[in-house]
Amino acid sequence: MADRTRVVITGMGTYNPLGNDVETTWERIKKGESGIRRITRFDPSDYKTQFAGEVEGFDPKSMFGRKEVRRMSRMTQLALAATQQALDDSDIDLDKTNKDRVGVVLGSGMGSLDPVIDNVNVFNERGPYRVSPFFVPMMLADTPAATISITHGFRGPNMSVATACATGNNALGEAARVIQQGDADVMVAGGSEACVLPLVLAGFSVMQALSTRNEDPQRASRPFDLNRDGFVFGEGSAVLILESLEHAKARGAEIIGEILGYGTSADAYHISMPAKNGEGAILSMQNAIDDAGIAAEKVDYVNAHGTGTPLNDRGETAAIKSVFGEHAYDVAVSSSKSMHGHLLGAVGALEAIVCMKTLESSVIPPTINYETPDPELDLDYVPNEARESNVDIIMSNGFGLGGHNATLVFGKYEA
Repeated sequence: MADRTRVVITGMGTYNPLGNDVETTWERIKKGESGIRRITRFDPSDYKTQFAGEVEGFDPKSMFGRKEVRRMSRMTQLALAATQQALDDSDIDLDKTNKDRVGVVLGSGMGSLDPVIDNVNVFNERGPYRVSPFFVPMMLADTPAATISITHGFRGPNMSVATACATGNNALGEAARVIQQGDADVMVAGGSEACVLPLVLAGFSVMQALSTRNEDPQRASRPFDLNRDGFVFGEGSAVLILESLEHAKARGAEIIGEILGYGTSADAYHISMPAKNGEGAILSMQNAIDDAGIAAEKVDYVNAHGTGTPLNDRGETAAIKSVFGEHAYDVAVSSSKSMHGHLLGAVGALEAIVCMKTLESSVIPPTINYETPDPELDLDYVPNEARESNVDIIMSNGFGLGGHNATLVFGKYEA
């Protein structure tokens, strides 16, 4: 552990249902505000669920120009915009940076479905030769990572990650590994998702995975509450700049926090249900703690996957109890998904930003809409109001369909 390259975070950017930058997002989280509302991108009246987390006020044409926007899916647009924010926040001088040593790991759970849907309709209505010549590159899952590389000239390791709802955590963890292996000095890492689409809403609806509280969307996402009835999906992007400590110090970067540990696992159980008693999650969480080289009792706060589905919340609670033992009742556990919703492949990166702000401000985000305790779920879920508390080490969980699990351990930077 002592000789391992330390990986620090020096920049952050996001577009999500709570706001189009980090500070707006964090201020709303501290206030316990919800970014969930009735869907506006299409008429959801025919669906059992009629709300989601949408990015508002995003104008890609003003950022990239009309011509370029036509060649990029919304997922890529969001990823590119969040990356620019993160680079600006890091204050890195790219003209003085060896771009052969700058890489990208950026993932998505769904990929770019909007160009697929649009071009299927064109194909069926107008024939095969009216399909867009930009269709294939627009829809590929690796296109956001490739576009970031092309835009900024980053020639280091470049890849996409797709592990469903664990994607954001895996992207950050794998990017950290690239730096630790000595293959890059700087990595752009995170996730992007743009799936507030009729087809996706229909798919999740027939799975009976979504909350149906149409009468009060802002109170629909209620992780760990007895009356939780499903998750709330959304769109957005979140990107963080990772650097080796040596590189960050050499350029005089302001260090936000540090990635101490990363663990990942598979349930090997079921395509859509978590393993009983959180068995896969336990392995992921323990791997992250072991990788960080700390005792479980050192963790002050768990940013839970906490989707608000009956099985997930029960399994994650059981996993936390198994990993932490008696300390499970002392550690704060909350789900910011209660406010921004579940951004699928982007949510782990957004929650990493939330964790960085928690370390910086000593404010733990609340789990809003927590009204009726579930007798089976008896941990400290930081109900409804943010809590001032010194936090030095955080665990953040991400669990995805297919049994993908990814856990990160973050810490305050100490020289």
